[in-house]
Amino acid sequence: MKLIPLADRVIVKQVEAEETTKSGIILTSSAQEKPQIFEVIAVGPGGVVDGHDVDMTVEVGDKVITGKFSGTQVKIDGVELTIVRQSDILAIVE
Repeated sequence: MKLIPLADRVIVKQVEAEETTKSGIILTSSAQEKPQIFEVIAVGPGGVVDGHDVDMTVEVGDKVITGKFSGTQVKIDGVELTIVRQSDILAIVE
């Protein structure tokens, strides 16, 4: 199944949590902190949203940080994805 975002929507996938600390200690899955960083999977076309022109500034493959409770979580083909508005993206991680 393929998701195609509409208007100013962006589909993101959470980046996997680190399994080891910087000092090399292996963490159990319950001790791993969920990262706030997501990878952009698909980007909508932008256009006029709520009477304002929206230019899409993120691209597929970008790493981004979103608001903690932003978006709608969906599960497609066993993969957990989040659909957010571009305005919910706080920063691009370089």
